[in-house]
Amino acid sequence: MELIFEKTKGLTDKPTHYCPGCTHGVIHRLVGEVLEEMEILEDSVGVASVGCSVLSYEYFNCDMTQAAHGRAPAVATGLKRVLPKDRIVFTYQGDGDLASIGMAEIVHAAARGENITVIFVNNAIYGMTGGQMAPTSLVGQKTATSPFGRDVSLQGAPIRVSELLATLDGAAYIERVSTHDVPHIIKAKKAIRKAFETQKKGLGFSMVEVLSTCPTNWGLDPEESLNWVKEQMVPVYPLGIYKNIEGGK
Repeated sequence: MELIFEKTKGLTDKPTHYCPGCTHGVIHRLVGEVLEEMEILEDSVGVASVGCSVLSYEYFNCDMTQAAHGRAPAVATGLKRVLPKDRIVFTYQGDGDLASIGMAEIVHAAARGENITVIFVNNAIYGMTGGQMAPTSLVGQKTATSPFGRDVSLQGAPIRVSELLATLDGAAYIERVSTHDVPHIIKAKKAIRKAFETQKKGLGFSMVEVLSTCPTNWGLDPEESLNWVKEQMVPVYPLGIYKNIEGGK
């Protein structure tokens, strides 16, 4: 029988723990495929964050290490500086981990132009710890800690991380993508590959922000959650390239 599809070697055989409809699994596959297709799987080191992705060290089929909550960019910086030419280093982080607890780490890693790649999964909520409001939660969004909806006068407006980091001189490539349908998943893979190529060329800090779902904490079914990304998140977090020092699309 002709083989027309197989699992990427970039992922292990261990089943993931993610909720039905969560697109973390899709994003994992994209990263795994890119690492395999670029033939850098054996040379890559991933840094797992704390949050829903805390067990990603069991899913990516490359060297992995675990960082304390929010500190993945700092750990990645150390790894890359020790092995600048021998390893491709990436972090895999959620919005609570990156944009709240680890905001200082991500800003300064980008400002210094650390030659690492960041996969930033934005689902607008703290997923693993109970659905609390995140820095990326939308205005009016109901969460465990904003049961009446996010109020700008109390909690401020959502933080647009891609736009923020793109202002820093050390950032080489910043793009925001989404996983709410197949065409956008294809575009997301191209962006992830571009980010790793940026690191391989030694150009500096690269990050791909991926809009993702959280059906469990949003209180939606999988199909509704995909529509919620498209209809609610994309208008607040416009997709596209925010920084590319090489130019082009």
